[in-house]
Amino acid sequence: MAATLRPIAVSCGDPAGIGPELAQKAWAALGPDLPFFLIGDPAHVLTGSVAPITDAAQAADAARHGLPVLPHPFEGPLTPGTPNPHHAQSVIKAIARGVELVQSGAASALCTAPIHKRALQDGAGFAHPGHTEYLAYLAGVARVVMMLASDQLRVVPTTIHIPLRDVPATLTPELLTETLRITHAGLIRDFGIPAPRIAVAGLNPHAGEGGKMGDEEITLIAPVLEELRAEGLDLRGPMSADTMFHAAARTGYDAAVAMYHDQALIPIKTLDFDRGVNVTLGLPFIRTSPDHGTALDIAGQGIANPRSMIEALKMAARMSAAREA
Repeated sequence: MAATLRPIAVSCGDPAGIGPELAQKAWAALGPDLPFFLIGDPAHVLTGSVAPITDAAQAADAARHGLPVLPHPFEGPLTPGTPNPHHAQSVIKAIARGVELVQSGAASALCTAPIHKRALQDGAGFAHPGHTEYLAYLAGVARVVMMLASDQLRVVPTTIHIPLRDVPATLTPELLTETLRITHAGLIRDFGIPAPRIAVAGLNPHAGEGGKMGDEEITLIAPVLEELRAEGLDLRGPMSADTMFHAAARTGYDAAVAMYHDQALIPIKTLDFDRGVNVTLGLPFIRTSPDHGTALDIAGQGIANPRSMIEALKMAARMSAAREA
């Protein structure tokens, strides 16, 4: 099914990290069975065969001979493990180029290799907190949702990269409502689930235990769920987070929405650390990414594990098929 789709664009991320190595290893594992191409400098792929292309449509044929690479200019030398400030602007432009190719229809999805946020800020004054926010900006979308997904679990954090002490004030009815609606729509459109079942965690221990351990479940979460249930969404909760991620519980829902970062990410990274995929819901195009960073400490050593990148490409292909269906 995936082989009949247009190729997937892979933005190179920070070339001082493991992105180019992951792309090469993913090609070695997938070959022409799942065509994709790297947007980056062919010289940054330090090992293996490279097949430069001039057009995304050439990726499937090129994949029979090497990793298809759509050349993208970089200034300055590459030192694995040490980001070069002169590379920052090209890293940003590679992401934008990938978005253009997906939006034009030349590529079926965008898979992003990891970026080094500090390097982009120092080298190019990057004004966005990360990939997700930049992609939303490029797409002209006000709100997107981060999902971590694997074969065992799909989970969405309502609040993300903020201190734990700030979560209660940040968690508003509007934020939770938008998160649930975008998650519901994404499960239908991108995962082909016609009637999604969504489990919703409480904020406090034991989901507040009737208000004894906090009342956000009563005053905020439950009213939002009731309102959305009246619209037809199948929502379970608020549930105690410590009992909703074991194997039997996971059979009762298609995705879980958590209230804060670690409440969502600890379960999936415990269950399926190497196969977790970062998915951005709410964009007009498909975006996936491996669920890890640049791994500068092992860059250039040839030992990076490509499993999450491979799973990100496979998931992008399945999501593309679901949208086209």
